[in-house]
Amino acid sequence: MTARQLGTYLAVLLIVCLRPAAAADLVAATAAVHAADLPEPTAAATTPPVAAVSAAEVVYGRGPGGDLRGYLARPAGGAERLPGLLVIHEWWGLNDNIRGTTERLAAEGYVALAVDLYQGEVASDAKTAMRLMQRLEADPDAAAANLRQAYAYLDEATAGAPIGVIGWCLGGRWALQAALLMPDQIDATVIYYGQLTTDPAQLARLEMPVLGNFAGKDPLIPPEMVDAFGRTMRSLGKRVDLKIYPGARHAFANPSGTAYDAAAAEDAWQRSLAFLDRTLRAD
Repeated sequence: MTARQLGTYLAVLLIVCLRPAAAADLVAATAAVHAADLPEPTAAATTPPVAAVSAAEVVYGRGPGGDLRGYLARPAGGAERLPGLLVIHEWWGLNDNIRGTTERLAAEGYVALAVDLYQGEVASDAKTAMRLMQRLEADPDAAAANLRQAYAYLDEATAGAPIGVIGWCLGGRWALQAALLMPDQIDATVIYYGQLTTDPAQLARLEMPVLGNFAGKDPLIPPEMVDAFGRTMRSLGKRVDLKIYPGARHAFANPSGTAYDAAAAEDAWQRSLAFLDRTLRAD
């Protein structure tokens, strides 16, 4: 490991602790990665679902700003009991691109609920996204309450079927946080290049299998951090499957953005679908 890589790695370790100063560092580091980015739709959002779905906005809880409104999608016409997915947006917020990806997930046989951690606001530029992320990270208790209510809503909507969580970038970080918040309730976790922790005391709580898709050219979550996370998980006897795509950049599979890598994103999508199928349909 070079001195520069070690410095980045140690910085990430400090960020994950999320003290107030570290939370600010996390926001600043994320903003730096996305400084020239725009929430343009990618193939992750625009590829048509493989089957017909029905979808609608729903109110799944209450937050500091009022009703928590998400986007619920499920296969059309079917009344059978299906597993659920909590879908957590990128730092842009719950936009139409996340809605499109949620419909794609639903078409694979899930009741998918896209949550809204920004309480109704969506960013169209990096400056706004940074402001919204700052507000989110300044009140992690509100975010936790948001996710707990989303889980409760989805648990009822699926009649108690297994529930997984998936997220990209900021959503990847909160997918792991959801798993840590509800280790006995979340049945599978998919992390796309989200902030990680290597604290054994935290990771020991995880009961579900975890799949991660990461980028080789990512200053925010460098490969050294991914490797350290994997080693800690395996030392604890946890079920973990991590893959690093050497030529890909951060956000390479995002529903929104300009870093999309078609080959890496498609491989990660198929890995995620196979993982969710074997973990949420085990019965």
